[in-house]
Amino acid sequence: MKFLVPGKIRHKLNGWVIISGIGALTALLPSLYILTGLLGKPNENWAHIREYMLLDYAVESLLLAGGTVAVTVIVGVVLAWLTTAYDFPLRRFLSFAFVLPLAIPPYIAAYTYGSMLSYTGSVQAFMRNTLGWTVDQRYFNIMSMKGAIVIFSLFLFPYVYLITRTFLEKHSASFIENARLLGGHPVSNFFRVVLPLSQGAIVGGASLVAFEVLNDYGVSKHFGISTFTTAIFKTWFGMYDVDSAIRLSGLLMSLIIGLFIAERWLRRRRRYHLPVNRSTPLRRMRLGRVPGVIAATCGMVIAMLSFFIPVAQLAVWAVWTYEDVWNDRFFRMIGNTLFVSAVAVALLMVVAVIAANAGRTWRSTFTLVSSKLLSMGYSIPGAVLSIGVLAVFLSIDKRLAGLYEAMGLGTNKLVLSMSLIMLVFAYIIRFLAVGFNAVDAGYDRIGDRYSEASRMLGYGMTATFFKVELPLIRGAVLTGAILAFLEIVKELPLTLLLRPFNFDTLATKAYQYASDEQIHQAAIPSLIIISLGFVSVCLYQWMGRRGKG
Repeated sequence: MKFLVPGKIRHKLNGWVIISGIGALTALLPSLYILTGLLGKPNENWAHIREYMLLDYAVESLLLAGGTVAVTVIVGVVLAWLTTAYDFPLRRFLSFAFVLPLAIPPYIAAYTYGSMLSYTGSVQAFMRNTLGWTVDQRYFNIMSMKGAIVIFSLFLFPYVYLITRTFLEKHSASFIENARLLGGHPVSNFFRVVLPLSQGAIVGGASLVAFEVLNDYGVSKHFGISTFTTAIFKTWFGMYDVDSAIRLSGLLMSLIIGLFIAERWLRRRRRYHLPVNRSTPLRRMRLGRVPGVIAATCGMVIAMLSFFIPVAQLAVWAVWTYEDVWNDRFFRMIGNTLFVSAVAVALLMVVAVIAANAGRTWRSTFTLVSSKLLSMGYSIPGAVLSIGVLAVFLSIDKRLAGLYEAMGLGTNKLVLSMSLIMLVFAYIIRFLAVGFNAVDAGYDRIGDRYSEASRMLGYGMTATFFKVELPLIRGAVLTGAILAFLEIVKELPLTLLLRPFNFDTLATKAYQYASDEQIHQAAIPSLIIISLGFVSVCLYQWMGRRGKG
């Protein structure tokens, strides 16, 4: 009887499962609308785009994503291996510093480096006026595909670094120690043991990098690269052709789905299992003086380029423009950012907790599919998702037109489609996977024994959650909320497209200043975004060290 009761509970449909299913179907609606848009009859603009421009969009998007993935994998894996397997000067500092670039959105880095390295920028001005050097402009022009790849790589490699380092720290010790005992050379061990062993973690981090690049709008627009995302903006706002924008979004979504399937296939090709139930930390080897200095120097160069230099430059510009930018409207913009982010995070974490709890309690194909649908939004670029969300809300407004007229709001009134509700809804769909994965990982760590014991004592699913499970997973819930907050504060394409009229956030204001060639004025909103990101990263690291994340 002891083992039958939990089994019965797991197959009993309840409110948690129903809410999870409704959330999954709701999250699927925007994507369905975009994909069905491919079935309609194309217009003349689409014929022109397809014949003369579509191939360029596809090639440039793939080159940008592929080049960034290649560089971030090399940098992230090497740094993860160095900080995990070896001890050298500044290792502890660099292990933390390599995570800090996550606090800087790539579009802010693009504006900063683009201005710093220009002819009138601080770098060339210092060389001309102080050192008396005349430099070749070719070596400082980063407004190109290569420059964009460098910018993305500097500020996205932490995705690969974090995931690979976590895997190596927790799951690789026995394999690597055996290779060392067998007399394997460190370089040979890296290529023959570490890389195959970390394949799943590397592919997982690389896929996140690819999704971030394909989601980008600010870097591509600033550097003049014709990607799918910039094409969607141009078609929607430049040509006022929503139908062609939907078709571009559908094609980009098809590409994303293909990448997602390829990522899952690559991660399942090889599986490694620990020979014991408990893993021991990998013992770090001390590098010699010269290799240690080289490792520390290379690490400091990467840390300086990816965080400290751009922050320092932004701080200088902020001092120059403080009086022009810092006013009552700026405080209102900060309030807008914090308010919409807090509301979206609170709602998406509620949905994430419900879905994760339902999936582990009522294990079935239905809950498995629901969890996958809820997690799908993160892989959809913001520009693509915004079109689907807008279409859904326009459809709702159309069906509620009679109610709006009866309420005295007028005919053909757009209520939901011009409100913060639509923006918050889009945030929830886009970043629900961040919160869900954190909560799901927290549930995996605590197992089922406490929950089953509670139900054996007569407590229901809801009572068990609040009395037993929530205190145990609160660290995971807080971790998910921190990561989701960080992503929402940085989000640009989705916010630009769906924000209500005259509603600015820090991200949109920084973009507007940069677009108007007021790079220096963009420093203060950029620094506040970075500060919020820095606090979030520090909290995430602190909770990870305490074992709560």
